[in-house]
Amino acid sequence: MKLLAALALLALALPVAAQTAPTAASPSPAPDYRQDASWLCRPGRSDACAANQDATVIAADGSRSIEQFEADRKPRFDCFYVYPTVSLDPTPNSDMAIGPEEMAVAAAQAARFTRHCRVFAPMYRQVTLSALRALLQGDAVTADRAMAYGDVKAAWDDYLARDNHGRGVVLIGHSQGSAIIKQLLAQAIEGTPAAALLISAMIPGTNVAVPTGQLVGGDLKSTPLCQSADQTGCVVSYVSFRAEAPPPANSRFGSVPQPGMVAACVNPAALVAPSPSGGGMAMADAYLGAHGAGLASLAMGAWTRDAAPVTTPFVKVPGLIWAACRDVGPSRYLAVTVNADPADPRTDTIVGDVVVGGVTLRDWGLHLIDMSVEMGNLVELSDRQARAWAKRH
Repeated sequence: MKLLAALALLALALPVAAQTAPTAASPSPAPDYRQDASWLCRPGRSDACAANQDATVIAADGSRSIEQFEADRKPRFDCFYVYPTVSLDPTPNSDMAIGPEEMAVAAAQAARFTRHCRVFAPMYRQVTLSALRALLQGDAVTADRAMAYGDVKAAWDDYLARDNHGRGVVLIGHSQGSAIIKQLLAQAIEGTPAAALLISAMIPGTNVAVPTGQLVGGDLKSTPLCQSADQTGCVVSYVSFRAEAPPPANSRFGSVPQPGMVAACVNPAALVAPSPSGGGMAMADAYLGAHGAGLASLAMGAWTRDAAPVTTPFVKVPGLIWAACRDVGPSRYLAVTVNADPADPRTDTIVGDVVVGGVTLRDWGLHLIDMSVEMGNLVELSDRQARAWAKRH
């Protein structure tokens, strides 16, 4: 029963969390980020960002190999990660206790970046799934969105004061985390000395409004969308849908209410390895969960026709998944294509849709795997941009 409730909460809540930003300061004092316990991930610890990242690589002929992960022992830059809406706490805002849900999402979304960077991930008192379910049911909600932002802002300030020492930093988030980073950029980084430290901001899973045909403006006034793998001080943002199922009219993702503006779509795969055929289509370097995409996802079936088990946490399927930014009506989004081939012994589908009670919520798209579907591209892009940033500084 608890699992079913969690599924329903997740399906209803995350789109709201991804788009709604706090607007006023919270009266609640922020946690003390000088304390180690206030961080989900910090360098040098055995924590969520030290989780096993090994992957089973399944080639088009069905052959398998194990890609063993190794973190950089002397990373040259930093990553500051804010996790999405995951808290199952019954209160409107979460507590600061590290639970299995925070551990799992950091292992899936942040740990792989340790291949190149030091990862700092603060705990924060986010708006919980419970609060968002109450909101959508029309109940009175006392959740403090400003508290969530205020916590992350305090963690950012602590990181700058104690840990940064002039290093370049990549901001990383998803869903509620991406919305908070967008606000952090707009209110606390743009126009300040910290802007010079920004390698890039990778914030999939939230709408970033930009004027139609422009690279800057709208939600962010001076931080442009990334246009190359060697550009720095820029933003990577997208929301993902299956190519054959674009955002429906009721989707909260892929369109923005501001007149004359569109939702940003930057395809990290196209920046790292653009296709010679053009059109923005590029092969996605996906790292997918071996058994599925989390609570609201269907379980992943067999990866190959022989149903051989997978023993690693992640799976790579080179050449199976491609992606491109597309415009359909008012929506701009990352269209994800699975190149199903009956002659290929690999699976012809991947999971990642939100499914509740057997019903696929089309307005959600592939939100559950926004990061997973291009994880390898994001990690490689962070390193490329960091090298470019270092040359300029």
